[in-house]
Amino acid sequence: MIAFVSGPVAALAPTTAVIEVGGIGMAVQCTPHTLADLRVGKEARLATSLVVREDSLTLYGFRDDDERQVFELLQTASGVGPRLAQAMLATHSPDALRLAVSTGDEKALTAVSGIGKKGAQKLLLELKDRLGEPVDAHIGQQGVGTPVTAGWRDQLQAALIGLGYASREADEAVNAVAPQAEAAAAEGTAPPVPQLLRAALQTLNRAR
Repeated sequence: MIAFVSGPVAALAPTTAVIEVGGIGMAVQCTPHTLADLRVGKEARLATSLVVREDSLTLYGFRDDDERQVFELLQTASGVGPRLAQAMLATHSPDALRLAVSTGDEKALTAVSGIGKKGAQKLLLELKDRLGEPVDAHIGQQGVGTPVTAGWRDQLQAALIGLGYASREADEAVNAVAPQAEAAAAEGTAPPVPQLLRAALQTLNRAR
């Protein structure tokens, strides 16, 4: 297993970072909040999980070992593949997911794109004894999903700047997709940062 990759960031895309390791560019699938920490040309270290399929080898990257561990544990539940596990971590931090599962918070799981009410109920049952308790004792005061979702504007702007857009362009794109985020918040769900990032990029491409 490839436990981590370390080296300069060679390129960034909406869902992928390319890390140069020993003269080889390793393409790593990452969530928007992980990509937001990276800058082309700067050194980076990502914990990784290699997913092997008959027709593909896909490397997923994370901020730290805890996030990677939760990613792998989520996939022990039936019906959860790497893409859905990554979507869950794009919406909630590891501790927020632990809290959601330990408290039976169905609403937190349905905030994840691709998880409906029945799916959330099933996941709560299957994951109850697998994720463990939240590591951060203060998370209960912050609320489920807060570490990842509360600053969706900052995440989105940082991701766009990391992709090479100017601050002004990033600001305009964030404002353009704000109604989508506000609509999600009005429904009581977390703003879907991955979808917002794609929408923001579409806005920027139309403007050019």
